[in-house]
Amino acid sequence: MYHPRPGCVALCAAIFVVSVAAHGQETARDEALAPIDTVTIIGRSSDVADVPGSAHVVDSAALDIFNDTDILRVLRTVPGVYVQEEEGFGLRPNIGIRGSGLDRSARIALLEDGILIAPAPYSAPSAYYFPTQRRMSSLEVLKGPASVVVGPRTTGGALNMISTPIPDALGANADLRVGDHSTIDVHANLGNHGERFSWLVETVQSQSDGFKQIDGPLDGDTGYDIEDYVAKLQFDSDPAADVYQSLRLKLGYTDQTSDETYLGLTDDDFASDPTMRYAASEGDVFNSEHEQYQLSYVIDAGNNWRGKVTAYRNDFERNWYKLQSVNGVSMSNVLDDTVTYATELGYLKGDTSPDDAIFKRANNRSYYSQGVQAQIEWDLGFGDTEVALTTGFRIHEDEEDRFQHQNGYRMEDGVLVLTTAGAPGSNTNRVSDADAQAYFVNAEMRSGKWIFTPGLRFEDVELRRLDFSTADPSRDQGPTRVRKNSVSTLIPGMGALYRLNDEWRLLAGIHKGFNPPGPGSSADEESSRNIEVGTRYDNDSLSFEAIYFVNDYDNLVGTVTESTGGGGGIDDIGEQFDGGEVTVAGLELSANYNWNIGGIDVPFGLQYTWTTEAEFENSFESNFDPWGDVEVGDELPYIPEHQVRATTGLETEQWRIDLAASYIGQLRSKAGQGSFDPAESIDSHVVWDLMAAWQFTPKLSTYVKVDNLLDETYIAARRPAGVRPGLPRTAYLGLTYRL
Repeated sequence: MYHPRPGCVALCAAIFVVSVAAHGQETARDEALAPIDTVTIIGRSSDVADVPGSAHVVDSAALDIFNDTDILRVLRTVPGVYVQEEEGFGLRPNIGIRGSGLDRSARIALLEDGILIAPAPYSAPSAYYFPTQRRMSSLEVLKGPASVVVGPRTTGGALNMISTPIPDALGANADLRVGDHSTIDVHANLGNHGERFSWLVETVQSQSDGFKQIDGPLDGDTGYDIEDYVAKLQFDSDPAADVYQSLRLKLGYTDQTSDETYLGLTDDDFASDPTMRYAASEGDVFNSEHEQYQLSYVIDAGNNWRGKVTAYRNDFERNWYKLQSVNGVSMSNVLDDTVTYATELGYLKGDTSPDDAIFKRANNRSYYSQGVQAQIEWDLGFGDTEVALTTGFRIHEDEEDRFQHQNGYRMEDGVLVLTTAGAPGSNTNRVSDADAQAYFVNAEMRSGKWIFTPGLRFEDVELRRLDFSTADPSRDQGPTRVRKNSVSTLIPGMGALYRLNDEWRLLAGIHKGFNPPGPGSSADEESSRNIEVGTRYDNDSLSFEAIYFVNDYDNLVGTVTESTGGGGGIDDIGEQFDGGEVTVAGLELSANYNWNIGGIDVPFGLQYTWTTEAEFENSFESNFDPWGDVEVGDELPYIPEHQVRATTGLETEQWRIDLAASYIGQLRSKAGQGSFDPAESIDSHVVWDLMAAWQFTPKLSTYVKVDNLLDETYIAARRPAGVRPGLPRTAYLGLTYRL
């Protein structure tokens, strides 16, 4: 593996010794006496009403309703968030916010407990690792000016996943479910909060045989196996001490094996059997390991200032061994033109082929990201004006190391036979890395009925790509090509909120959207002007929010990846294209109402996103598959005009039943305009989910969960190669124990 540059590591260590940071809205001293919560950006869901911008919290109570393992199902509860399914389980989700782009969630800021969690957040942000949803206690979604304090990707916003907190006393939770497709899922944790020492241990063990069947004599697996472990330790100062201090350690390890492929189906084969997989995909498998380390120091001097500093390190290794090409033709080209490539399609389906007709690539990559981030917060007052001033920084470095090879096969009556074994590194041999420094200042000013949140962020990023010869696996000869680029930018933002009364609020915000370019890219940085304006209403039984947003891009950037369908040859992967001016605008509505009938609570919920515009404002030619050759007025792919989620239920102290319907309108899978081309679009569909729970005792309960209750057959995606199905009806029976 290529070794990182040492300068930033030493600087990070020095900063860790001398820095202090903020600890959210609650003081660290209060947190020592209350349940230990790791929320770092928004805080409790009750705080959202006064955020001068679009921000949402999906808290633990909301997560418990449907107890989803799939992050994409959870995020359908948040308007303005677009998701694209891939394998049906949400293992490698595609998430976008307000037209930012969905591919591998690479164009939003992904965090766990306030720490960047993508494999290499600056140099290779594609989320081939994603935290296990089962061990999350809540989620925070930032879409407006509030995302400026997070960075670096402020075009769409940020998703912060909050892991299980240490309980306020000795506590344990265990949830076991079994279900269709031989699914077994266990989530368990145990922890205790002491006067000086607190701890938590947690695990998720999940496996499934999958819902697809490989059309061949070997009948290989299409499921997954996940092992996830987390430990948290906390050491607090003496409660009688004048200055509260706390040292907190978080360790995590995740191992995943999933029998997944990029190979989809033709439309005809999907209509015949949507859960079939072609014989050539047998043996495609994704193996990965993720290690997580976080060490935090918290201080509260008790005189209007508090701080927190965190040093972090994430290591991720993955090898996705999967079908790459047949007879030298990409899979997407074969499935797009089955007449021209009828022979190649036959090989994919199991017809006997010559030697080396089929190639599978070992997409072997290793990543690390590490750094130090800190904040310090002061509570100030100027007459009747209250000011909470927060400043902070992030010193960060990350790296992606690609060391890939591919093997040749012969298809023989539906069985793959190895004919040529490639040498390690003989396909792709390169390293991409990034050094980044970020500084921000943010203020929350309260005066009368007004709340203002001006903020400013500075990002300075140096990126580098080193290409090594594929005939030099040891890299002794050094790189054959070195490409460097850098970007420095100021990211301003301002939010404003006016409280009309205790129930009604008006809000508005404006901020700069920014996405850094990739290592060695010749594309410009992505920038936009993001504006929102809206209103909120909240009383004891009804809450409502309506926000209109406009993301006005000066330059939208597209990145070629295998998961988008590729862009030609091997060297195209990672290349970026300037998309120029683009406008994305829409209306986000959300409402929740609780009605009580004869002692039975009847909750209603509605989340609606109406994307009124998502269009290119200039013409150009590109080798980026989702765009292709663009004309003025072409609509962006994978953004439906309408998406709706509606929920209702019946709830008593002993039992509850909840029902959700998610509607996704017709959308394009490739940029275009006018009438929808069936080969480049996805039809609208509705998916119903059901959850019914019964509580035996205050500690013991059971539930039945059914995803896709009506067994809707629908196309989830047309990329990267062919049609891919959504999850069919899947039922689970679960048992939960809470101490």
